[in-house]
Amino acid sequence: MTNVRSPELWPALGLPDVTDSCNTTTTTTKTASPRSAPPPSVLPPVFAAPPRRAPRPVTMSKLSKYLLVSLPTSIAPSHDREEALTALRSTVSNDVGTTYNFSLPDFKIGTLDALVQQADDLSKLNNACEQVVNKVGDSLRGILDGDEEKIAQQKTINDKPVEQYLRSFQWNKVKYRSDKSIADLIDSLQKELAGIDNDVKGKFSQYNQVKTNLAASQRRQTGNLATKSLASIVPPDVLVQDSEYLETHLIAVPNSSVKDFLKTYESLAPMVVPRSANEVAKDDEFSLFAVVSFKKHAAEFVHKCREKRWTPRDFKYKEGSKEEEAREVDRLEKEERKVWGEALRLGRTGYSESAMIWVHVLALRVFVETVLRYGLPLEFVCGLVQTNEKLAKKAKANLDENYSYLGGNAFGRDKQGRVKKDDSAVNAELQAAGHGDSEYTPYVYYEFEIQ
Repeated sequence: MTNVRSPELWPALGLPDVTDSCNTTTTTTKTASPRSAPPPSVLPPVFAAPPRRAPRPVTMSKLSKYLLVSLPTSIAPSHDREEALTALRSTVSNDVGTTYNFSLPDFKIGTLDALVQQADDLSKLNNACEQVVNKVGDSLRGILDGDEEKIAQQKTINDKPVEQYLRSFQWNKVKYRSDKSIADLIDSLQKELAGIDNDVKGKFSQYNQVKTNLAASQRRQTGNLATKSLASIVPPDVLVQDSEYLETHLIAVPNSSVKDFLKTYESLAPMVVPRSANEVAKDDEFSLFAVVSFKKHAAEFVHKCREKRWTPRDFKYKEGSKEEEAREVDRLEKEERKVWGEALRLGRTGYSESAMIWVHVLALRVFVETVLRYGLPLEFVCGLVQTNEKLAKKAKANLDENYSYLGGNAFGRDKQGRVKKDDSAVNAELQAAGHGDSEYTPYVYYEFEIQ
């Protein structure tokens, strides 16, 4: 396998040596990359440049898959960038996907050692971005009760629909100055992503806690007699209060067990006051009885009731407790509405910013990998292909068929000279080198979905 990252090939690729701490913009040296031109026998078809016009949109039910492709301008005989983009569009074909120009600034290029490390860092950061975007999307789905129409309205990037933002992508030079080193840009993107993740997690955790508290409070008002609040049910005259020896127990008994309860409650424990059982309330599931016993044996009586699967209710009468509980429910409802709005706004902002960071990470990733693969001077074209899950495979096959020669001997071929779709040897080496998040391609290629 010819390894484009091998130090022996760096001078031939026109890249600075490891010891060269170059931090200048792209050089204009015309040293050709060994891969800049294919052998004449495998040259791709020549595409005449038609009048420039916007590509026709692909007619598909759902456009959710994106392919980010970088190719040397040598794919066009003239080495012209516009003609190279036209060649890429023709290769993909309009019935498979729509190809847009994906513009990248000229970043500062450091040493090869730095570029290789940055490629690894960007691969990890790309995975982190995807996780954060998906988590924020899931949070929005939860807070909007799975209403896909409302969810889609919140999923924008810079106040644009996702596909519109991607089609017209421009590097944000205000937030991420392209005159900074790539390492500094990666560091800024990492910190910003972590901040967004923490803010969104914190706010949605707060919302979930408020929602849980409200649900518990509402259950206490609306449940059955075994669980609901008794403040509005038990009058004070039912209870023996301020007695040194006696205590009133409130027992929720399933309606099917009322006869058994009335027959046996006096003998469950010593010193239960005879004929003290008094039905206080009844619902569809339970009957609530008040029973008086001596405090000395109160714990035993409660324990025996639980053994019978009758539910002792812990209740102390407090003046005004009914009104206090109603005020608490009202307070929690207001707090839930307030925090819901805050979480929704932060979720929308968090989705926009994390998705924007992800696209910028992808842009950096393409640039770094382009330098490592094609060398200097930087003469390449980058295109964004909008397609769907099914047609993405066809687009990839078209690209492999036309541009496999860019991989030289690194790509396995069958007896007919066609590129193998699954070269396990190449992928094994890629895994060993720490680049196992995607299969090897002879050109710069990344698939992604922003859901």
